[in-house]
Amino acid sequence: MWMRGGTSKGGYFLKEDLPLEVAKRDAFLLRVMGSPDSRQIDGMGGADPLTSKVAIVSKSTRRGVDVDYLFLQVFVDRAVVTDTQNCGNILAGIGPLAIERGLVAAHGDETRVTILLENTGQIAVATVQTPSGIVTYDGDATIDGVPGRHAPVPLEFRDIAGSSCGALLPTGNAVDIINGMPVTLIDNGMPCVVMKAEDVGVTGYEDRGSLDANIELKAKIEAIRLAVGERMNLGDVTEKSVPKMMLVAPPRNGGAVSVRSFIPHRAHAGIGVFGAVSVATACLIRGSPAAEVADIPDGQHRPLSIEHPAGEMSCLLELDEGGAVKSAALLRTARKLMDGLVFG
Repeated sequence: MWMRGGTSKGGYFLKEDLPLEVAKRDAFLLRVMGSPDSRQIDGMGGADPLTSKVAIVSKSTRRGVDVDYLFLQVFVDRAVVTDTQNCGNILAGIGPLAIERGLVAAHGDETRVTILLENTGQIAVATVQTPSGIVTYDGDATIDGVPGRHAPVPLEFRDIAGSSCGALLPTGNAVDIINGMPVTLIDNGMPCVVMKAEDVGVTGYEDRGSLDANIELKAKIEAIRLAVGERMNLGDVTEKSVPKMMLVAPPRNGGAVSVRSFIPHRAHAGIGVFGAVSVATACLIRGSPAAEVADIPDGQHRPLSIEHPAGEMSCLLELDEGGAVKSAALLRTARKLMDGLVFG
């Protein structure tokens, strides 16, 4: 099934329909997407990392979990398929797919689907609209970066800190100095390097095209990315899609912070779900580059609007008594685009 999940798009497969051997599976998916090729002209990919994604879904054997979800990023211009990260946008389509494919039975007008994120072992709960026991993609919810209105798919996350790096702050520091630059190395669902946009010579309000054309900027942040791999417990990240690089600036439109995200070699059209959660969390860490530019509300339940090139993404962070983030929730939407056969 080809679906839009959040602001991303890709192929959703049942695990049983793909080769079990990883090398054969990845070779098939590269052919499906048309990689490596900058246009992906010989496949289904859309010549963009945001439209070259794959979800593999299976019925879970774990107690209290409905389905297991493995996310794969298929590189556009390289013959690389990686499972080193989650994708919260593609996650938005997992609940609807699971019900459509008969892995989960619909219950009433809304069906909660508990999902294991195999990439990192975390749990998410998606609430799917199922009037009369049938998945609907029609509704009144809107998210920036996607035209039109669709059925809401609320996503809830718990215990996602250190999902890939082993700790929220893998170095134990709110701030590290990398190549002379103060940065926060953080993982609250997505390994990210958060730094002030002004420290790398930009405003943090540029559009995607301007950022992608700035070769000097990209070289500077890539050097930082390569330098932090070991420190973030990610090893050599040369061929990996993590960590993501986050350039933050003061908000301009009433939000908490403005962000320009690199994923990692191209500027994001908006921001990823887990990237937004990680940046929002960084805003709450005293002394961090994000905290220095952010406008943060008070309270134990903190709605943080993350401004990005396509608009904003709202994160609701719940803090424990010690001030640490214990849960996060976001609103996404999804839409089924095609159901059929694809050839590799």
